[in-house]
Amino acid sequence: MTTLTAAAARTIASPAEHLYDLVADFRTHHPHILPSNFGDFRVVSGGFGVGTETFSTMTLGGRTQTLRTKVTRAEAPTLIEEIVLDRPMTTTFAFTQTGDGTAVRIETSWLPGTGFAGLLERWFAPRMLARVYADELRRLEAYAAIV
Repeated sequence: MTTLTAAAARTIASPAEHLYDLVADFRTHHPHILPSNFGDFRVVSGGFGVGTETFSTMTLGGRTQTLRTKVTRAEAPTLIEEIVLDRPMTTTFAFTQTGDGTAVRIETSWLPGTGFAGLLERWFAPRMLARVYADELRRLEAYAAIV
C-alpha cells in the first residue's frame, strides 16, 4: 500500500529554540496554535516533549475522527515526532534556523484506509491536511510574536 504524505512549511522570524518550546509544550502553548479542525484537545499524560500523550478530534472533509497521539522523539531545538497510537501515522515538526528566522515544517505520513473510503482519502486528504498545517504554521507565527 502506498504511504500518503501531507506537509506545509513556513519561515518564521523567531529563533528555533522559541518555536520548538511553543510546539513541544502541549499543555500550555500547543493548544493556541491548533486550527479549528482540531477539537477537544487535551493532554492525557506528560505535557512537554517525549512521552506526552494527547487526545483530540480532527475534522477533515466533513469527517471527524479521534486522535490519540504520543511524542516519541524530541531533539531540542530541531525536531518533534509524534505518532497516532491506533493508526500507522507519524507527524514530524522540524525546525531549521536560517538567516531570516526559522524554517518550520510539519509533515505527516500514513497508510490510507481500504476500499472506497481509502480511495477518497488518497485523493483528497493530503491536500486538505496540508492546508490545515499551513494554517497551523500561520497561527504559530502569530502566537510566537506575542509570547
